[in-house]
Order: sequence, then C-alpha cells, then structure tokens
Amino acid sequence: MPIAPPEISLVETRRVKCDGAVSIRRGTNFASAALGHPRVFLEIDEHGYVDCGYCDKRFVLKGGPADGADHSKLPDVSAGAS
Repeated sequence: MPIAPPEISLVETRRVKCDGAVSIRRGTNFASAALGHPRVFLEIDEHGYVDCGYCDKRFVLKGGPADGADHSKLPDVSAGAS
C-alpha cells in the first residue's frame, strides 16, 4: 500500500526545480544547498504531480488532477527528471 510523500508543494508551473534544501529550511535560517541534493528540474505530466527522485518531495500542479487528492493512494511519478 502506497504511503503519502514526506512533503507536498503546490505549484503553479509544470516545470519545477528541487535541490532538497527546501525541506530543511527553518524560519529565516536557510540550510546550505550542500545539505540537500543536486538541483534537478522536474516536469509535471498528465498525472498532475511529480516526485523528486532524491528526496521524494511531491510537486502538485495547482488546479490539476492531483490537487486535493489523497496522496497516500497515488503512486510515485518521477519520470521527466532532468
């Protein structure tokens, strides 16, 4: 049975970037990118979401088919990473 991704970010564009440091930011003290992972660019497809292959953060297209869905029931979609 799939489980929900550790972090979900609602976005307004189909192309997103992730460096892993976002999930470790606290208040106004930002963690170094060295604590994250290499920056990757991801493309949201017809599923309406994409998962980062490094940190499993899920990016959900605002107003798309996955917006408001129960993400614990959706499979990982990491295709389109570059």
